[in-house]
Amino acid sequence: MATTLILGASRGIGLEFVRQYRAAGDRVVATARDAQGLKKLEDLGARALKLDVADPASAGGLSRQLDGDKFDVAVYVAGVYSTAGAKEPPTQQEFDRVMRTNVLGAMQVIPQVGPLVEQAGGRFVFITSGMGHIAGTSSSYGWLYRASKAALNMAVRAASHDYPRAIFIAMSPGWVKTDMGGPGAPLTPQQSVSAMREAIARFKPADSGTLRDHDGSQFDGW
Repeated sequence: MATTLILGASRGIGLEFVRQYRAAGDRVVATARDAQGLKKLEDLGARALKLDVADPASAGGLSRQLDGDKFDVAVYVAGVYSTAGAKEPPTQQEFDRVMRTNVLGAMQVIPQVGPLVEQAGGRFVFITSGMGHIAGTSSSYGWLYRASKAALNMAVRAASHDYPRAIFIAMSPGWVKTDMGGPGAPLTPQQSVSAMREAIARFKPADSGTLRDHDGSQFDGW
């Protein structure tokens, strides 16, 4: 039985990852910030852990909760959005909110989870966004969010060198019908996660440190 870790799993894409990996027979460990989210995970049969990746004290204690588990797949889904463009500066509060969740959270969990994925020879996937693809940038819309995802991509690529027995991937879920993506998005969470799971299973060691779309295709540049 494979063991999977989903970080940031109380709704949307994260919750759908839990649902699909559980349906496939995996043992799933998943995190949420509050009691309501934890109950959703427990109802799906996951081992639910309380974690707020934006809180350094909470994120710093993750390894104690994981207690040495080894993970065939780990997925960092936690993320927050910001829509303003470059004609207005972000406030410090907004900057901290977005960067803490999208970048600092990932950088805090990597040293704790990376060795556990390595021990299983597994895959560590970080949900990024096409909006963080520098070569594909066509507007400043969501510039703080864009910057945070570009920073996440760099963190993933850099960290991949320190965990050579794991496969590190920055992966866009596509444009998905979630609270963040809105109702006009072309993909449902079910479609996006199904495609990502198929792609994750195909990744090989040579793919580590790359930026991928939800179907596994590689972005042109960063």
